[in-house]
Order: sequence, then structure tokens, then C-alpha cells
Amino acid sequence: MTKPVLIFGEVLFDCFPDGREVLGGAPFNVAWHLQAFGQFPVFLSRIGDDEAGRHIREAMSAWGMSLDGLQVDQEHPTGRVTVTLEGGEPSYNIVADTAYDFIASDSLPTGESGLIYHGSLALRNPVSRAALLKLRSRSNATIFVDVNLRTPWWQRGDVLAMLDDADWAKLNRDELAQLGNGGAQEIARAEDFRVAHDLRGLVLTRGAEGALALEEGAEPVEVRPKPVTEIVDAVGAGDAFASILILGLRLGWPLATTIERAQSFASELVQQRGATISDIGFYRGFAEQWSLP
Repeated sequence: MTKPVLIFGEVLFDCFPDGREVLGGAPFNVAWHLQAFGQFPVFLSRIGDDEAGRHIREAMSAWGMSLDGLQVDQEHPTGRVTVTLEGGEPSYNIVADTAYDFIASDSLPTGESGLIYHGSLALRNPVSRAALLKLRSRSNATIFVDVNLRTPWWQRGDVLAMLDDADWAKLNRDELAQLGNGGAQEIARAEDFRVAHDLRGLVLTRGAEGALALEEGAEPVEVRPKPVTEIVDAVGAGDAFASILILGLRLGWPLATTIERAQSFASELVQQRGATISDIGFYRGFAEQWSLP
């Protein structure tokens, strides 16, 4: 608990046709939730020297988040995703060559860490990939990989190699189908995948059917969500789930307790608007239930 959690990766704005711009990015969302639960993560990313970047700094400062790992890029803009509607269906363009693609190795904070979280999107560019490799090479921290496959920004071999160097991983059913070898029932396929990549633990999210957690030397654990009144916004549900997995690892919760709480938190989040919540009272109720300090 004395060594901080390092969250590495993208922060961006989802830009909608009606002019709305929503702050997000899976690593940013995870860091936001962990901050609310008193973990004080260090978020390692890069923003542009622009209005969007200034908004991110202001939002982080207001939430009490450290800015020590947030780099400012004079050449590349803050990350963004342009959302377009085609026949009523949204499509997404994750704009390339934005600031988080150029996280600099020589500007990373020093010091030990207890856990390093990262996904796959921010590794699409060799500059940020080199920064992560440097970060990992100088640390004995637990590595948590949150697989987020975003076409065309991933290569199967690269993602599998990334998992080979991880301790824990989270992915969804579609991602397991794309990365795994098929065959067998789902629990067996997930366990084969965990063993193949020498993971200590693997969590498979199943959407409305909940989640499956596998840990070396333990029985599989499954959880199903309780019925929700209304799903308002499912964006960020997986990030909410990941944040509580990390919280459980940090606090030494049993695996069954961790995924039950992760599912509960994610189920509540989808009944709110947005992937992050700016009302600390939303988090306080969970903190009290879980006897957090």
C-alpha cells in the first residue's frame, strides 16, 4: 500500500456530432475511480498545449489527482475520438498522432510502484510503447493489462506478447475469441488462455451475464449482476470494473469479494450518465459498504 499505482495510457475527448465533448479514455477512467477511493494513483499520459489539455488538468486538479505524470506536448493535440452517426448507428474514429501517442520516456516520474496498469490502445505508437517498456523494466510491480482492442490499432502478436509479461489481465468475451484458440467451454477456454500466458489471474467480463475470474491455484469464481432499473450509459462499465479489481488487489480482498464488488460498482455506474462521476457522494456509499478508510 505504500507504493503507488501507476496508470499508463490515453486520456481523450469523445466528440459527438451535436457538439458534446466527453472526457474519457480507459486508463483515465480507472485512475479517476481509484482517486475517489483514496488510492492516489499517478496517471501517466500526455496532453496537448491546447484548450482540451487545460480542461483535463483542471478536472484532475479539482478531483485531487496528481499531475506529476501528466506531460504537455507542444506539437501534438490532446487525444480525441470523433463519433459519427451512420444510419443511426455510431462509428468511432480514434484520431492518430495525438499527444498520448508520444508519452516521453525521459519525462516519466521516478520511484517505485506497487502496480502498473495499462491497456493496448496507447501502445499503438512506438514512442509511448518505449516509455511503457522503460517504466516496466525498472520496476518489480504487479502488471495489470486491460485489453481494449480498437480496430485498426492493434496486432494480435503484439497484444499476446504484452500479456506474456503481465500478472493480471482483464478482457471481454469478444477479445477472448479474437486472442484465444477457440474450442472447449468458456471457463476451460479462459483457463487455457490464463495458463498459456502464465497469468496469475484473469478476469473475463460477460456484459449482462456478469463476469468470470480465474486465479492460479484457486477455483473459478463467477458473478452475475443484479437487475438494474435502467441502463443510462454503458460507456466505461469495463473501466469501472477494472478499477475495483485493482482496489481489491491493493487491499488484499478475496477474489470472490473483489469481483462481486466490481460487478456491483459497474452495475451502479451504468445507471449514471458518463464514464466518470464528479459527485464524491456516489463513491462514498460504496466506501462505507466496503469499510474503506
